[in-house]
Amino acid sequence: MEAQSARTLVDDDGWFESFEIGQRWRHARGATVDEVENQMLTKLVMNSAQEHWNDASMQGSEWGSTRIVFGLITGSLTIGLASQDTAEQAIKELGLDAIRFTASVYHGDSIYAYTEVLEKRDSDRDDAGVVVFQHWGATSEGKQVFECRRSVLIKRHSHWSLS
Repeated sequence: MEAQSARTLVDDDGWFESFEIGQRWRHARGATVDEVENQMLTKLVMNSAQEHWNDASMQGSEWGSTRIVFGLITGSLTIGLASQDTAEQAIKELGLDAIRFTASVYHGDSIYAYTEVLEKRDSDRDDAGVVVFQHWGATSEGKQVFECRRSVLIKRHSHWSLS
């Protein structure tokens, strides 16, 4: 999960040509997970696990004494933080694979996203190519909490740029 640098790709606008296999970085922004995100989304998707809703049920549990953040919030936040650098020129999301929740997240934890470019290939469109990213989410203490592989169809600078 170590990044080569703490830079972002936004200055380059994230075209297909911008990415190189093996390239790694930590994205510039982080976000703190508050109770509102956990409660709202967990209830909207009707996840009724008491570990997300009920402080009393957590007392003395193997996970600690406070509610756990719903994993899909952690995953969505990680991908969202990575999107500034990996989806500015996206045409569409093609898939998420190898999704893993590797540690619990709690209200007040700050999440940071890391990315590695795993694959880059032509697509069936002349104006775009496919980039496969490995994303990780980690707390401010460096504890990895999430990982996934994400495939994105990204515009080619040579076809879309006005400059």
